[in-house]
Amino acid sequence: LLSHFSSIGFWGLVNNAGISTFGETGWLPMETYEKFADVNLLGSIRTTLAFLPLLRKYKGRIVFMSSIIAYFTLGNGIYSMTKAAIEKFCDALRLEMKKFGVQVCIIQPGNYAPSTKIQPPVSAEEIWSELSEEEKAVYNKEYVQERANFFNSILSEGSTNSNEVVDAMVDALTSPAPKARYMVAKLKEKALVFVCALFPTAVMDSVLSYALSK
Repeated sequence: LLSHFSSIGFWGLVNNAGISTFGETGWLPMETYEKFADVNLLGSIRTTLAFLPLLRKYKGRIVFMSSIIAYFTLGNGIYSMTKAAIEKFCDALRLEMKKFGVQVCIIQPGNYAPSTKIQPPVSAEEIWSELSEEEKAVYNKEYVQERANFFNSILSEGSTNSNEVVDAMVDALTSPAPKARYMVAKLKEKALVFVCALFPTAVMDSVLSYALSK
């Protein structure tokens, strides 16, 4: 594969693969954490390392699909964890690649669940049936149902215009001066990121706790 691209040139790499799921920390088995880290984080790193020699040679672009959920979480901490990690990987890579003329860009979409189908509606019954006995002793079906309803309501509010994200990816690949980060999100989502980035953690915790209580 690398020898093939060596002869024709290689300009851009987009790391877009990702999976999502819902569940509080103790609800998910270790195997799920390992799978998410393998796909969302290590998958992008593997691809990047494989094409790095060609990207340096042709002074190309590397684009990573992150998410505003890298800044906060509302029931999908496992997805948030992987996106926060890929952000830090990109920050290191972006600085290291400057001397080679390679530009690294991060796309940070908001909620586009209806258009990407990355996260289908969750079933409280399925979640409950897969909980360990220890977790069932701590939680009850009503709580799981409430959290599932809350998460599903968020999913349903997502944008159906995925072209906005594609446009950001195209700009990152083709612009003479691409941005380091493209946040493609609603004003409300950007406000949450703003609060998370600039206010004390206790303030953000209060905001998210209030949202969860609703």
